[in-house]
Amino acid sequence: MEILMNDDSSMLELRNISKTFPGVKALDRVSFQIKPGRVHALMGENGAGKSTLMKCIFGIYRQDEGEIFLNGNLLKIENPRQALDSGIAMIHQELQPIRTRSAMENIWAGRIPSRRFLGVRWVDDQKMLEDTKSLFEELGIDIDPGTIVSNLSSSHCQLLEIARAVSSDARVIIMDEPTSSLTNAEAKLLFGIIRKLSNKGVSIVFISHKIDEVLEISEEVTIMRDGQIVGTWPTNELNNDLIVKRMVGREINHRFPPKTHTPGDVILEIQGFTSAKNHSFAKVNLSLRKGEILGIGGLVGSQRTELVESIFGLHPVRSGKLFINGQETVIDSPRKAIKDKMALLTEDRRISGIFPKLTVMENITIAKQSSDPAIYRKGPFLSDPLRIHAANQYIDAFAIKTASLKTFIKYLSGGNQQKVLLGRWMLTDPEILIMDEPTRGIDAGAKYEIYSLIEKMANNGKAIIMISSEMPELLGMSDRIAVMCEGRLSGILDGKTATDEQVMRLASSYKLSDEDRVS
Repeated sequence: MEILMNDDSSMLELRNISKTFPGVKALDRVSFQIKPGRVHALMGENGAGKSTLMKCIFGIYRQDEGEIFLNGNLLKIENPRQALDSGIAMIHQELQPIRTRSAMENIWAGRIPSRRFLGVRWVDDQKMLEDTKSLFEELGIDIDPGTIVSNLSSSHCQLLEIARAVSSDARVIIMDEPTSSLTNAEAKLLFGIIRKLSNKGVSIVFISHKIDEVLEISEEVTIMRDGQIVGTWPTNELNNDLIVKRMVGREINHRFPPKTHTPGDVILEIQGFTSAKNHSFAKVNLSLRKGEILGIGGLVGSQRTELVESIFGLHPVRSGKLFINGQETVIDSPRKAIKDKMALLTEDRRISGIFPKLTVMENITIAKQSSDPAIYRKGPFLSDPLRIHAANQYIDAFAIKTASLKTFIKYLSGGNQQKVLLGRWMLTDPEILIMDEPTRGIDAGAKYEIYSLIEKMANNGKAIIMISSEMPELLGMSDRIAVMCEGRLSGILDGKTATDEQVMRLASSYKLSDEDRVS
């Protein structure tokens, strides 16, 4: 282990932290430190132990061994409340806002301002509103404090979490994948906030798979692998290739697998597809071929997700036609989509993908079981041997790392969770696979594995639609790239010759007239 940063001025220090889950040693005698006012990045493959380590600091998990020091003082943190009271805040990768409450109530939850009147303590709504406005103004966040959270976008929810952490006056702020739901402009806003906090002496632990961000914002980088520290280096001594090599323990010579698939006949076509929802997509014409990877690009708000979810029957359409293998059909529900040999890998695996309290086996087999209730039954009872046999096919085929089939999926890394979801849908034997941000929150090594699986599926004749906000991924994987802008298809590019400039031009150039707009 190589540790290059060592002095006695640590704001936060961890000594020999170990943590074991059933069948998995997540942390093995991990030592880590961060200095006052520094931005210290923590990197590693999915499953390396980064989030587990931070959850031990924040009191979500209790370490089995080891000690935590804050400003030289030994901490005994039993829960997140104690962590906050000690001056440690955390922005979680899994956003869990109180969706029925307002933005300002979410900011001050557990710390609601109050006043006494006639011997009774009342919520001081006016002070809460003023404090929230002042906080948002300081941070440059454009959100109405009174907005109910269920009406906010995922990026705005992420900004709320950031504001909540800042409002706690913490001395250490842990940011676990804080830009995963942010636009480029919002990420730049966050970096400005981080620099302000750092200048005030606040220590930032920045966990991210986005190497470019780490190189831009951090001063030191610690890399983890298999629950242990590989080393810590000044950021200015690192580059993209070095970080990847140290994360995965091997060189990755290519970001994307070679294309060996050949697109065939058209399998899916939509004509004049127009959403029933206001201000959504309109008059979209698009085709998809067997054995093709069709990328869909566009900026946030371009209605990419809404389009593919409507194709899958999650949302109604006002007008338009859909054809599968040349036959017009109506898909008005996901069940009908699955029956028509379609599958949808959703954008956020944590919210709408995995079932965290179910096992790996149950997560893989649940879609097939839902579409064909009798398939895994012997008489009136579910048969574990039948489900185990079905799940093992994809455990082996997709090299899913899990202690056992009975492990709860919430204990798997993000990359392995994503492979479980792929296995779930492949078990239904789809001909059309729609993938919305398939590698979001996944490290470089796991990304290549996912890309290889996608390429293999295309080579086997599967027709794939892939939404991606990562330009290299869009350009590196797609045979054609359909670009959305303001709910319209603004152009289609050849994946072999497309450039990021061409994609961005189409993503920002389509301007609708008032008459042309869906309303």
